[in-house]
Amino acid sequence: MELAYYSDYAVRLVNTEQPERGTDTLTTVEAVRDLFGPAQQAARRATESDVTRLRAVRARLRAVFEAAAGGDEVRAVDLLNALMMEFPVSPQISGHENRDDGGTSRSWGSPQASAVESEGGVESGGGRPNWHMHIADHAANATAGYTATACMGLAFHLTDLGIDRLGICEAQPCRNVYLDTSTNRSRRYCSDRCATRANVAAYRARKRLESERSGRTGRTAETTQESTPVTER
Repeated sequence: MELAYYSDYAVRLVNTEQPERGTDTLTTVEAVRDLFGPAQQAARRATESDVTRLRAVRARLRAVFEAAAGGDEVRAVDLLNALMMEFPVSPQISGHENRDDGGTSRSWGSPQASAVESEGGVESGGGRPNWHMHIADHAANATAGYTATACMGLAFHLTDLGIDRLGICEAQPCRNVYLDTSTNRSRRYCSDRCATRANVAAYRARKRLESERSGRTGRTAETTQESTPVTER
């Protein structure tokens, strides 16, 4: 995994709650495990206590997005730094060889990796790894591991792309958060569904306004016509 991938961990956790709608899907151990996606080894450590712990972290991560969306860059950074101090990461170098024509792949930099020859770091089977930074999983519990990963990914996204890339969906009442990766920094909604819903609502609002204006104009014309005296020739 690369660090950029980890930024989605924060989004996934925050969006388990819809505060404006009063909904919360983070209520069971199974829901906690689902957050980890393919990282099932880390997910297996989850217990009932992690439901409460992750809810607390979720509120703090939402505060980071709210500060960023509100233009308070310093507060967003301070809140994220506080989380990273509390939930530190253990980085390590990892690598994955490109898949060959047969679809096989090998990994380096982990206890499960095959032996690598001393010369050039090349495995006896051939091929060179694509080295990159990886967050090692040495956390004491599922919450600590997930939070450290989420915060590091979010920090990477913030410092690499900018604080204004952290957003909150503008399609009321949705308050899902998102990470803007558009080339022109134009994203305003968490999903295509919310974007469509907002555009339809805006279109209907414009039509209502046009209809009201048209009605007022028609009534004004009628009133003017009625009040104009008819002169005899």
